[in-house]
Amino acid sequence: EVDGSGRPVTLTVGVYGTFGLKEAGLYDTYMRLHPEVAVRQTSLARADVYYPQLLTHLTAGAGLADVQAVEVGNIAEVVDTQAGRLVDLARAPGVEEGDFLPWKWAQARTEDGRVLGLGTDIGPLAVCYRKDHFAAAGLPTDREEVGRLWAGDWRKYLETGRRFAGRAPEGVAFTDSASGVMAAVISGANPRYYDARGRLVVADNPAVRAAWDLGAEFARYGLTARLQQFTPDWDQGFAHGRFASIACPAWMLGYIQDKGGPDGKGKWDVAAAPRPGNWGGSFLVVPAAGEHAEEAAELAAWLTAPEQQAVLFERRGSFPSAQAAFGLPQVRDARHPYFGDAPVGRIYSAAAEGVPVAPVGPKDGLVNQILSDTGMLQVDQTGRSPDSAWRAAMKAIDNALDR
Repeated sequence: EVDGSGRPVTLTVGVYGTFGLKEAGLYDTYMRLHPEVAVRQTSLARADVYYPQLLTHLTAGAGLADVQAVEVGNIAEVVDTQAGRLVDLARAPGVEEGDFLPWKWAQARTEDGRVLGLGTDIGPLAVCYRKDHFAAAGLPTDREEVGRLWAGDWRKYLETGRRFAGRAPEGVAFTDSASGVMAAVISGANPRYYDARGRLVVADNPAVRAAWDLGAEFARYGLTARLQQFTPDWDQGFAHGRFASIACPAWMLGYIQDKGGPDGKGKWDVAAAPRPGNWGGSFLVVPAAGEHAEEAAELAAWLTAPEQQAVLFERRGSFPSAQAAFGLPQVRDARHPYFGDAPVGRIYSAAAEGVPVAPVGPKDGLVNQILSDTGMLQVDQTGRSPDSAWRAAMKAIDNALDR
């Protein structure tokens, strides 16, 4: 049977948000290389609406795209609960374990060694900062010197913030939010919310508590713009230059450029983060119930191959999870004109290679959200005591997970 495209096989790819594969022209390239295949994308704007639907459809074995995107905060739950309903992609043509960062490959692997998701992008951390605000406060503006201010320790980032606050320009905070600092610190911890046996350890993990306490100190010293990330106010904060620095995964470069607009060009730069961490990233999975599961696995393997990941980075700023892409010129030599031609390929590759292989738990995304939005946001915006907010967040996590 031939569909309206005149091609015998139509493959659908289900994604959330502006995922980038279509925007980077990858489907068009694939169709050129495979005249017998048509690729169509379905997209939902919000990940938090997309994911519950995906689980429902997987359980029912119906209503699925041939290839589906899964956010890193949900991949452990998908691997845990849907293993029998997904194709083992380690065996798909062209897939090489050695191409991928070991910690990324491990995140979608079952205990018996099947790999149910292939990594698209990752979110290695740097710090983006405003050179004009740093200069006004008497701090260095050269990215190497800025990186040295806090090298090795997030507490030095706090100390830099206190120096900044002493001479800050009117109406400019050192960073956007206490939650952003906390998330960045946790992103480099091992373990984080779950241990290697899949047990929730968030309440007893000293690394999480230390990240919480550091975020709370930023709030206490008045070093944040008290914004909630991914809200219109936060977007306005970029547009109006209301903060001087932000923990900045690779995917945030495009976001800052969008929200900061033409006025921000050349004012921003990128320095190494105090410690390596990873915040964000996604996978592609292939439901076994699909009519074209074999062709879909081939498409997923091609979309996540190092060469395509390099193109996605060049055109959309999504940083490759395939370490084999780091040496390709689009990544290795990448500079970002909006950020003063910062060598973002080099900065983020170095950050990615230092990320610890931390277990990802089934409710990582939810725990993260509660810690930030129920917990730290209260400390930052209402001055709630860190201890009281911590207890409230732990209780909210227990309730959300029916513990």
